[in-house]
Amino acid sequence: MIRNVTKRVLSTINESSFVFDKGVKHIQRTSAANIVNSQDYDYIRDEVANRLVDRLDDIRREAGFPLALDIGSGAGHVYRAICSDDSLDGIGGIGGIRKLVQMDSNEDMLRRDERSGRVVEGKERCDTYRMVADEEDILQFPDGTFDLVISSMALHRVNDLPKLFSEVRRVLKDDGCFMFAMVGGSSLVELRSSLVLAEMEREGGISPHIHPMVDVSDVGNLLSSAGFQLPTIDVDTISVGYSDSFLLMEHLQRMGENNASLASTKRSKNISIDTLLSSASIYQHLFPLDNKNICDEIEASIQVVYAIGWTPHKSQQKPLERGSATHKFGNTDVNLNTEG
Repeated sequence: MIRNVTKRVLSTINESSFVFDKGVKHIQRTSAANIVNSQDYDYIRDEVANRLVDRLDDIRREAGFPLALDIGSGAGHVYRAICSDDSLDGIGGIGGIRKLVQMDSNEDMLRRDERSGRVVEGKERCDTYRMVADEEDILQFPDGTFDLVISSMALHRVNDLPKLFSEVRRVLKDDGCFMFAMVGGSSLVELRSSLVLAEMEREGGISPHIHPMVDVSDVGNLLSSAGFQLPTIDVDTISVGYSDSFLLMEHLQRMGENNASLASTKRSKNISIDTLLSSASIYQHLFPLDNKNICDEIEASIQVVYAIGWTPHKSQQKPLERGSATHKFGNTDVNLNTEG
């Protein structure tokens, strides 16, 4: 069961830090790509990709976005969403995309569906090219190549977001669009809380078991610092039900979303069975699924941060210069009619 809550937020920034072990994350994703039923664990990524791509239909743009780049494309979740319907003018997939470059650092994940022979419905709408490249390196494209750069559920594992955002700004054309969805810092708060309480009770201390994620308040300044204009940010909270926390952790592992923080890889010992059992009991008691029709299930919430930024162009709206106002707000008369 998936439940959705939406709200609008503002933004600030904290300094970026390097927290992920890229080698460990590569191993985790390779393992996830090669399990027999890997596609069974795409449900969150597919859902977020569909919601992200749907936002392209809200943008009125002549000719759409003919050439696009998908950073951290994984097994092609964004590509399938783009191919699922025609563009509003009937040319290309959703958003008017005619060709999508799918880029990912993990070749097993990138080519998973290609190897299995999975057919993408509507692929005639949008051509694609798969490219193996590290998301944290210099993007191997000339300046001003793409009309759109998109990313879904991949940026939360990038160490240097300011560098990546700067590279995205470079490869976009003038008036190009950067649109992404990333996991927010309030994700899996139920699992975090349960593990903390269990470790405090059983072991007298705590250690990291879920890697850190960006706070939503940082995203706007990341975009502005990289030179993007007109940033727009909103947040979804997706709630998913599981029978218990063990099933939740199994699904996270099979999605390739195990903890890969440097702090966790240097930890001297793993969490004990006693602590895991305690955390499962705490989770069941504190965070039951809020649905009267389903009993004995827990709720896991995933915060998804959606953002859009534009490269500068003379056609874009610009704020008036400071001090150019002709009326003072304090001199405005407000007439409150209380009759009727």
